[in-house]
Amino acid sequence: MTNKRILITGGAGFIGSHLTSKLVELGNEVVIIDTLLRGNKIPQDVFSKVEFHQVDVCDSAKVAELAKGADVIFHFAAILGVDIVADNPIETMETEVNGMQSVAHACAINGIEKLIYASTSGVYGHLALEQSVNEEILVDPHTSYAMAKRYNEIYLASLFEEKGINSIALRFFNIYGLRQDNRMVIPRFIEQAMKGEPLTVYGTGEQTRDFTYVEDAINCTINLAKNVQGFEIFNIANEKEATIEELAKEIIRLLNSKSEIHHIEAPKKRYDYEVGRRYGSSEKLLTHTGYKPSTGLQEGLSIVMKEV
Repeated sequence: MTNKRILITGGAGFIGSHLTSKLVELGNEVVIIDTLLRGNKIPQDVFSKVEFHQVDVCDSAKVAELAKGADVIFHFAAILGVDIVADNPIETMETEVNGMQSVAHACAINGIEKLIYASTSGVYGHLALEQSVNEEILVDPHTSYAMAKRYNEIYLASLFEEKGINSIALRFFNIYGLRQDNRMVIPRFIEQAMKGEPLTVYGTGEQTRDFTYVEDAINCTINLAKNVQGFEIFNIANEKEATIEELAKEIIRLLNSKSEIHHIEAPKKRYDYEVGRRYGSSEKLLTHTGYKPSTGLQEGLSIVMKEV
């Protein structure tokens, strides 16, 4: 994807900043919308090359104005972090639903036919299957965040049927990498291990996740955006399980830390977010693009640790 005018909502966030960097590197004209609520994670040398606007994605008129001339919109603006989302369910849902409607309106009035949306593996809910989850199984969202994401997936399907706007919903599985903050488990564990503090693990630590390196996720996203037809859902997953206990031990080992692992009871507000087992299938992604995430957890963690 080169020589395009691209609008990214949430482009200064963790995943958005990596997407911004890659699209600028590929020679695109990039416009960023972000409130900077969590700061600006775009590297300074990249930030100087983009058109930035500190705007709320729910400001429909402003988003529509800034979307003029865009070839595609990447809608990545969201409220993130289990504790923050759990404490602010209404704001979480309003940002998701109103933000999507704002972006859809911008597409409709500006004739933009491509919309790429950051959904979540959270839509699979508490499903703990003996195999990886694929896009065809019946989802089971439990949280305000996951339910709003699933609503937006259905909204996008309807948007294509009624207005012909092509879109893709990306179900990201536990993306990690450089510039992620400690609302997420990997940077939190790294920070604790570097300080020699206990790594706090909720419950037994036997719960599994599918950790996907951010550069892999960005490559998948851009490959999919090249050819958007109708409405499609794609998992962005590494297809490998790791327990939280294994993750903690690996981070301690890689950092040669003296930290210990402390198991604590998860706060009640986190219950719906505590999933026993989850890892995804990226076979559909591979079939459509010839590419799927391949960076192993140890390799990805090593890359992150070189920069902290």
